[in-house]
Amino acid sequence: MAPRLQLEKAAWRWTETVPPEAVAQEHIEAAYRVRLEPCQRGACRRNCRGNPNCLVGIGEHVWLGEIDENSFHNIDDPNYERRKKNAFVGLTNLGATCYVNTFLQMWFLNLELRQALYLCPSTCSEYVAGEGIPKDKDYEPQTICEHLQYLFALLQNSKRRYIDPSGFVKALGLDTGQQQDAQEFSKLFMSLLEDTLSKQKNPDVRNIVQKQFCGEYAYVTVCNQCGRESKLVSKFYELELNIQGHKQLTDCITEFLKEEKLEGDNRYFCETCQSKQNATRKIRLLSLPCTLNLQLMRFVFDRQTGHKKKLNTYIGFSELLDMEPFMEQKNGVYVYELSAVLIHRGVSAYSGHYIAHVKDPQTGEWYKFNDEDIDKMEGKKLQLGIEEDLAEPSKSQTRKPKCGKGTHCSRNAYMLVYRLQTREKSLTIEVPAFLQELVERDNCKFEEWCNEMAEMRKQSVARGKIKHEEVKELYKRLPAEAVKALCKDCVVERCRILRLKNQLNEDYKTVTNLLKITVKGNDGFWVGKASLRSWRQLALEQLNEQDEDTEHSNGKMNGNAQSKDESNEEKKEEEEELNFNEDIVCPHGDLCISENERRVVSKEAWEKLKQYFPKAPEFPNNKECCSQCKILEREGEENEALHKMMASEQKTSLQNLFHDKCRPCLGSWPQETDELYIVSQFFVEEWRKFVRRPTRCSPVSSVGNSALLCPHGGLMFTYASMTKEDSKLIALIWPNEWERIQKLFVVDHVIKITRTQAAGADPESTLYTSEPQLCPECREGLLCQQQRDLREYTQATIYIHKVVDNKKVMKDAAPELNVSSSEAEEEREENKPEGEQDPDFNQTNGGAKRQKVSHQSFISYQKQGIRRSTRHRKVRGEKALLVSANQTLKELKIQIMHAFSVAPFDQNLSIDGKILSDDTATLGSLGVIPESVILLKADEPLADYAAMDDVMQVCMPEEGFKGTGLLGH
Repeated sequence: MAPRLQLEKAAWRWTETVPPEAVAQEHIEAAYRVRLEPCQRGACRRNCRGNPNCLVGIGEHVWLGEIDENSFHNIDDPNYERRKKNAFVGLTNLGATCYVNTFLQMWFLNLELRQALYLCPSTCSEYVAGEGIPKDKDYEPQTICEHLQYLFALLQNSKRRYIDPSGFVKALGLDTGQQQDAQEFSKLFMSLLEDTLSKQKNPDVRNIVQKQFCGEYAYVTVCNQCGRESKLVSKFYELELNIQGHKQLTDCITEFLKEEKLEGDNRYFCETCQSKQNATRKIRLLSLPCTLNLQLMRFVFDRQTGHKKKLNTYIGFSELLDMEPFMEQKNGVYVYELSAVLIHRGVSAYSGHYIAHVKDPQTGEWYKFNDEDIDKMEGKKLQLGIEEDLAEPSKSQTRKPKCGKGTHCSRNAYMLVYRLQTREKSLTIEVPAFLQELVERDNCKFEEWCNEMAEMRKQSVARGKIKHEEVKELYKRLPAEAVKALCKDCVVERCRILRLKNQLNEDYKTVTNLLKITVKGNDGFWVGKASLRSWRQLALEQLNEQDEDTEHSNGKMNGNAQSKDESNEEKKEEEEELNFNEDIVCPHGDLCISENERRVVSKEAWEKLKQYFPKAPEFPNNKECCSQCKILEREGEENEALHKMMASEQKTSLQNLFHDKCRPCLGSWPQETDELYIVSQFFVEEWRKFVRRPTRCSPVSSVGNSALLCPHGGLMFTYASMTKEDSKLIALIWPNEWERIQKLFVVDHVIKITRTQAAGADPESTLYTSEPQLCPECREGLLCQQQRDLREYTQATIYIHKVVDNKKVMKDAAPELNVSSSEAEEEREENKPEGEQDPDFNQTNGGAKRQKVSHQSFISYQKQGIRRSTRHRKVRGEKALLVSANQTLKELKIQIMHAFSVAPFDQNLSIDGKILSDDTATLGSLGVIPESVILLKADEPLADYAAMDDVMQVCMPEEGFKGTGLLGH
């Protein structure tokens, strides 16, 4: 039995028979002996904190038992990297080169191609001279043929489980981090290989690509008028078959060869008729190669996105394909058998993974080539079911059709390879001596590496065993020395805690029943309702804390000791939390005045609760509430009444200020006066809040016009700016209304606009002057800072408004251009706690001395007093986007494409009448600022992207194999 459990049982026995104060020395000695019993292995689940002899839970299970040798090192078994018997060799994926690996494995298992490549003479000078390759020099292939030779030789006779094709990939100049079009790679590499081999003297080598992969078809055009037949013969290395709308491979071939009518604008010019005539055109297959490559056009161009997409539709195909019905000449042998299926796993054309299922021509067994891993199919059968299940599900998932014997169906196959059926025995390919020497040299390096890894493993195991014995010896010395006595006070306190824990559930039921009894007279006590709801949980937490403190009081124990800083922090956190019955204590330390938060409990219930919370505040039933709180409550009621009366008087006195429609406008100066006064819009909004909710908002006592002035006391706004962009920051006041404002509020600075116009003069010659006058220096600094802020924003909101049928956005469609933002601000302030004031509202008065300040310091000064309202009310056909100033227009167009389903090249964007056309320019340089509204005009309506089956992925413009060795020839 664990010592901790024995101690607790002993403590229970004492608490049941002996009061805590009567615990004798023999009880302590008993506890002392229990706590020092060594724990037997398996008796404890974790380390016993109360027993210094407990060795459980401190890592002993790792060292005291038998240990697996593999735990002494992190070196994998080198034999795992060794090629298994009768297995193929894999290829390392260099990042995104899986598409290259699939074709290399497929071409390797084309025995005729491999044999022809082995016949290519080497250009290595040492070998040509008969000297052999020096052992201290690494072999470096010089041509694509030599790279392919060396790779094939390693794939054939290497002892490694997989080899590295980086030399071949580097020679082609391929980007290992970018996945390319596998079909395009196949075409370009075959063309490069054919061009390279065309220089060979041996015809078996020079013509191998044409013999294996090249066929012929003719484009035949027949004039409907005279019947003249025009034929254009062309070579092909693969047939590109459209799969849209088809379910079977034979249907795709039929469509490829179907007759096309040339009519109307597409009529054919007949040489015999010497005029354009209606005609028919079709493709006739003249000859087929030994290896027939059928490209399934799964990756098609999508005009809506401007990029390719993948067609994830099922196509059925058979293991035997009779091409005779499709041939022009019917007297040949045209039965083909399936030899390879190239798979693309994934729903997008720009991501996913390529693997290949290839049949071994020598054994007829199917293998799955997945980079380094190669799996053999069971029973010499092609199995595609697992690969089809790995595709990502789309919204309209099509059910896989049933396949008969000898047939398969796939939604991921993008290339089918058929070999002409023949009864000839398969070739036996021998690696040339020169290449075999290179392979053996690589195998020697691999064996050396395996031996080195094995020796490192052996040394690590030996060191681990020595350490194992040292640790086991150390554990034998760990039991602690005897301790003479335990603290009597601690044992007594622990007995009390254990007794209360045992009684807690019973006392909870007792207290619950006592609370149901109505208390009469003044015998009860006030207890907080919140405390009563959670008293059991509080008591349990308190007892657990006391229990832990009792255990931690013994310095000689297992476990980590807390630092003084951590203990002090925990104590501070505990002090901040309310203890039992502190929820009815007012800030002055007396009984709170709110009777809704407390209730009276009986004396018996209070005594039960006091056992668990001896330090809880005690308030008898006849205790008077806090006198200070009562005074404050009366003052608060009086203030509320005063605020209501003040708000009513101010609203009546300042009707024009309360209603926007009654206020003057600088854009259309009223004729009845030549003087208008200015206050900050922020003052108006704060005052309106108080008038609408006088009991929840603080009254406004002063007009803080200093926020509209610079530190020099000059005005920060021109007359022109106050009629346009700065109109949201100011409010115009009638002269008679200004007189009432000066009586009701403390005004720090008077700001006045005066109109001067000579009698009979042209209205355009009217002069507008301000008091105080404009400060040009600070005005310029403010504008520079504002422009800088607008050009350096991140994650700001702009709005895209789609224009339909060339209709322009009118003012009535954008109400935010005509209405005040005060209502929006009021909605934003409604959820603020009562009494909270906006720190931006500066109500200080007094003028600022004229002093020379920097623009930056003035900007920070301005922000203290002015809060701009940037609320934008979206209208129909408009969507908000998050953008940054350094984002390009092209990136914005991609965001718009997702939001409106309009392709980037169909988007016509403009802002303030300016066309946005430079896709490489940043939004900041184009003048797009936060809260801007950009108009979008689409060239044509597009279908809803949500209805598309395929997943659309935006990518950068394709460059394909530009700049690689595949285009060098």
